[in-house]
Amino acid sequence: MPFQKLLFKAGINDERTSYSSDGGWYDGDKIRFRQGFPEKIGGWNRISTSTFQGVCRSLWNWVTLSGFNLVSVGTNLKFYLEQGGAYNDITPIRATTTNTATFAATSGSATLTVTDSSHGASVNDFVTYSGAVSLGGAITAVVLNSEYQIIQVVNGNTYKITASATANASDSGNGGGSIVAAYQITTGQSSVVPLTGWGAGTWGGGTWGNGLASTEAVRLWSQSNFGEDLIFGPRGGNIYYWDASSGVTSRGVPLQTLGGASAVPTHQNFIAISDINRFVFAFGANEFGSSTVNPMLVRWSDQGSALNWTPSATAQAGFVTLSQGSEIVTAKQSRQEILVWTDSALYAMQYVGAPVIWSAQLVGENISVAGQNTVAFAGGVAYWMGKDKFYKYDGRTQPMRCDVKRHIFNDLNDLQYDQFFAGTNEAFHEVWWFYCSSDQTQIDKYVIYNYLEDTWYYGSLGRTAWLDSGLRNFPLAATYSSNLVNHEDGIDNNETGAETAITSTISSSQFDLGDGDRFSLVSRVLPDMTFTGSTTAAPAATLTLQPMANSGSGYNTPLSESGNSEGTVVRTATTPIEQFTDELYVRVRGRQMVLTIGSTGQGVMWQLGTPRLDTRPDGRR
Repeated sequence: MPFQKLLFKAGINDERTSYSSDGGWYDGDKIRFRQGFPEKIGGWNRISTSTFQGVCRSLWNWVTLSGFNLVSVGTNLKFYLEQGGAYNDITPIRATTTNTATFAATSGSATLTVTDSSHGASVNDFVTYSGAVSLGGAITAVVLNSEYQIIQVVNGNTYKITASATANASDSGNGGGSIVAAYQITTGQSSVVPLTGWGAGTWGGGTWGNGLASTEAVRLWSQSNFGEDLIFGPRGGNIYYWDASSGVTSRGVPLQTLGGASAVPTHQNFIAISDINRFVFAFGANEFGSSTVNPMLVRWSDQGSALNWTPSATAQAGFVTLSQGSEIVTAKQSRQEILVWTDSALYAMQYVGAPVIWSAQLVGENISVAGQNTVAFAGGVAYWMGKDKFYKYDGRTQPMRCDVKRHIFNDLNDLQYDQFFAGTNEAFHEVWWFYCSSDQTQIDKYVIYNYLEDTWYYGSLGRTAWLDSGLRNFPLAATYSSNLVNHEDGIDNNETGAETAITSTISSSQFDLGDGDRFSLVSRVLPDMTFTGSTTAAPAATLTLQPMANSGSGYNTPLSESGNSEGTVVRTATTPIEQFTDELYVRVRGRQMVLTIGSTGQGVMWQLGTPRLDTRPDGRR
């Protein structure tokens, strides 16, 4: 009989049964499709041995007028500027007290009690001391004059820290009367934390005496450069400004404290900047002239000024309240407009000049968006993850056909939407979404849409933020190891400095051997596989053929792995494919079959072409 060619459709499709998806791929991990054929994805390398504190949720890349290539890194604990692999802490200061803080030590303990009236700090907040003197023993001035993280808040005037030394009996002092305590802005959560009990829900939201459940939100940042400077802020917080001329060691400062500032919002849920028109936007801001927060309010600064937010006849600052939805979730700049997502609609804001300045047009309704960071632009099109489907906007809003929809939306933790995020990998025409599977509180899964080939595929990987290769050579991703890695850099996993293999695999749907009516015997496989790009001297992958007697039945298992006489059929065959393997000899029998290709070794890169099977009829039973 002639060889049976295995021509599989590009992408993974598990929306139907495996057999009804005949001619396609049904499952995979750490693979992509290029020109219709599957291959292993590229590897990743950490950018340096340095690490940051917390879980990163936001990355931004720009170049200053001096030519410094900077990446800003917003975590749940701090805010950094990465330059040359070093993370410079520019977290803004919330409050500074002078000559009011005192220390108390207990012999044999490294825990120090700090008294500072109306400190306003919370657990996990950071404070830096200066001007302190020794407590008399092991707790010296050098120990005290440092940065500490608060481990316990006793009350509004007292909290505890852990010193870098253990106190002894001589540590009876209080640190002197010239202590300066600089409190950084309050830290946030790395994942949604359930809250229960009194005050967790709205008044009247439950029966008397029963505690309600609520959540403490994830710390999210929005940021963008305004010229060479940076404007950034945490969701629900202030707007901060970092001046590039001050250097990477200078901290961000509240925008409203700068000279010439006028009516700057003190609350925002998201910040965006119109690069073309030079406006700064605050979404979900406090009302002009008031501290009242309106979650549907959009405010913008005067053109070319980040400081002036006062509407007037001579300035173009202004505001508009959107009507559809209960809150603004996120916003993104496209080529000619600012797209704004509420929790139920999509608006397109366009600059029209005085007197309106910015108009807001409804371009999508009865839609959803999973979270603040789940929107990505590629090829002039906005793609985003909703709460039950994927969408795109290319001039009109429409749901996307998704071949893995059930796989994704039936297995995600909707309590952790805030963690979900999107990113582009334009070198491969891909949009990536990372999310938490149903039983996880950390991101562990991803799904990819290839917009050039209109294909979907997915896998398992833990990442917390993503930045495409624009001003740098590789896409940049934040990891749970508290570092940044370059993706598509090499072919192995070097996230922590100990290089390991990336396991990749792909499995076909069930396909018929011959016409699927009779049993067929497969005796040879021509794999059509290349290992271009491999760094090991002997790259290899594994080919597995899993036959079955009928579609939907279980896979056949080997009759006997030992003692088989020559000519005995082995019903399941797994065999290695090496660099120069042109054919494989197997003995596999069934009506239908599943093909699986994978690799587990270091230094292996592979791409599959069109495998062929040498088959012959082998009876009906």
